[in-house]
Amino acid sequence: MENNRRAALPDPLLASDGTRIQTPEQWAGIRRSEIVELFRKHVYGRAPLDRPENMKFVAVEESTGWMEGKAMRKTVDIVMEGPGGSGVIRLYLFVPTEARRPVPTFLLICNRRAENADPDRQVLSQFWPAEQIVERGYAAAMFNLKDVDPDKYDGFKDGVHGIFDPQDVPRPPDAWGTLGAWAWGASRAMDYFETDPDIDHTGVGVVGQSRGGKTALWCGAQDERFAMTVSNDSGCGGAAISRGKQGETLQNINTSFPHWFCENFKSYNGREEELPVDQHMLLSLVAPRLLYVASASEDTWADPASEFLACVEAGPVYRLLGLEGVGASTMPEPDSPLHQGSIGYHVRTGKHNLTEYDWHRFMDFADRHMKARA
Repeated sequence: MENNRRAALPDPLLASDGTRIQTPEQWAGIRRSEIVELFRKHVYGRAPLDRPENMKFVAVEESTGWMEGKAMRKTVDIVMEGPGGSGVIRLYLFVPTEARRPVPTFLLICNRRAENADPDRQVLSQFWPAEQIVERGYAAAMFNLKDVDPDKYDGFKDGVHGIFDPQDVPRPPDAWGTLGAWAWGASRAMDYFETDPDIDHTGVGVVGQSRGGKTALWCGAQDERFAMTVSNDSGCGGAAISRGKQGETLQNINTSFPHWFCENFKSYNGREEELPVDQHMLLSLVAPRLLYVASASEDTWADPASEFLACVEAGPVYRLLGLEGVGASTMPEPDSPLHQGSIGYHVRTGKHNLTEYDWHRFMDFADRHMKARA
């Protein structure tokens, strides 16, 4: 059954004209851009712009003495203007004071309420254990996705859709959905990192949980400035293979969250086998950069087996580029991370959540690979 499922997957190394991709040059020059375009057309939609011309970074606050003197906090507003008005993404950073500058960084796309990633550190949550991230020599950065676009079906009138979408014209079926907008927002944080001398912008990992994990994958797939992409419990429309997936299906997700993807994606409800892409191809777009996929043993809705299968099936692209992928073909036991290749993976014992265990495994992997590449 599993072999039949794998055989039905589109081949990331077979170009649309039937050309077999056999060299890194062919991947970079032909196939990679084809796959990005397929995901834009059929899944996430296409953003109408990259970095806005009228965008600026406003330093709101910078203070020391945080985390028993081990960190400084920076608060930065990413201010942008477009045809439909203006908006602000508030970015928070805790930078270790004792580490050698510039420092590598983990950027969390926060999809939960403020208390899960409290910048004032009055409420400490394992969802964003900033103290532990700083302790290990990384800057801890975070923005809340609601600053980019509200997580609701509002006809795409609010957030960056309202600011930058073409005015008074019908919305095309491949226009960016809310996940695409959130990924776009993470790239604007990277624009800021490139200006901050305290941040090593060549050593930034983008991290997301659940819907944030889907967002992180689409961000890392498109924006090659991110050195590491981390998906935690991202499931359907994230790291999990769609064909034959257990738990949440395309029809489930498109019905419950009709704003997340582009309109074209809905046409594949119940017809996953007709999609010209599947999620292993999304993971392959991160190559040759570092990728980490994490699952939870009780998260049947996300389907850990399908997340791991995507890691395995992204492997041929990593191998083409001279790198080892996930380094295994059999799913590991819970709490037994795979860190030897350029694709890291673990399935944590427990439920759908982002925990300290997950964060430490991400940092273990980054210690081993990202710092070594610096």
